[in-house]
Amino acid sequence: MRVVNHESGLLRAEAAGLRCDRGDFFVDPRTPVARAVITHAHGDHARPGSGEYWCAEPCVPVLRHRLGPEATLHGVPFGAQVPLGGAAISFHPSGHVLGAAQVRVEAGEVWVVSGDYKRHPDPTCAPFERVAADVFVTEATFALPVYRWPEPATVFDEIHAWWEEGAEQGRASVLFCYALGKAQRVLAEMAARSARPVYVHGAVESMVRAYREAGVALPATLPVADTAKGTSFAGELVLAPPSAEGTPWFKRFSRAETGFASGWMRIRGMRRRRGVDRGFVVSDHADWPALLATVEASGAKRALTTHGGAETLARALRDRGLDAAALPVVFGSEDEA
Repeated sequence: MRVVNHESGLLRAEAAGLRCDRGDFFVDPRTPVARAVITHAHGDHARPGSGEYWCAEPCVPVLRHRLGPEATLHGVPFGAQVPLGGAAISFHPSGHVLGAAQVRVEAGEVWVVSGDYKRHPDPTCAPFERVAADVFVTEATFALPVYRWPEPATVFDEIHAWWEEGAEQGRASVLFCYALGKAQRVLAEMAARSARPVYVHGAVESMVRAYREAGVALPATLPVADTAKGTSFAGELVLAPPSAEGTPWFKRFSRAETGFASGWMRIRGMRRRRGVDRGFVVSDHADWPALLATVEASGAKRALTTHGGAETLARALRDRGLDAAALPVVFGSEDEA
């Protein structure tokens, strides 16, 4: 495995994460630091305990929900440049979830840390914005040629048809999807196909409230926990995080089919491993073609890869003539895929 020399350049890898000495900050640190610059609010990128946090302005409501009322947050409008120490930073939409951003760092040269990103449109967050860079640090969660996403509209039609099928059969359709980002995207897409409300797990409802606070329009949701004991959910769509499966909460549904909305459903056998009835290929990350195209579009002469298939992507980029290597930094788990 070819690993980049992490002592060189504007950013360098440390145990705590990706550090900018010039700006005296870390991007998505793994441990508490004095100053954290956050790409987005998923738990594997935004961890509690740091002295202060800088993020894109639309990220503030969900980051506040994640970190609590005592965290010191600084929200910066997309595209606005602010000085931090001897460097300047700006946030640019990554299209991943609400408030998710690429972090542009400038101090003599320009580095862009992508965070997580997707290239397909999403009605609940700003679309990905191309940002020119000298060095582009890219995620590699789905960095294998097998990961190629179907047209999202087709998949959301399939989810809606599954819901309608459940209504005809008199059973609930319980769709497992991540509470931040994926659930809200599903809600928005279902609202375009049905006027019916959707039942949700409490973890999903709390993030729905954060999205609404940020001004994102979402359809009516009904918390499962607020329903009377013995309520029949026949014919209803229910959104829940994967962790809810097998819990006492799930026992409310006497007759149900389960589904899972994730990029991991692209792999044959993953549905069986997850123990669900249906798998829907919906990801908030870039697929293999989009990863390659995004790095090329950045205009960077050097690319650093991290997370997931970092070395696989770096090798493919080297084959295309780019100076590319894997970074010895993993921002976190791949659970929010």
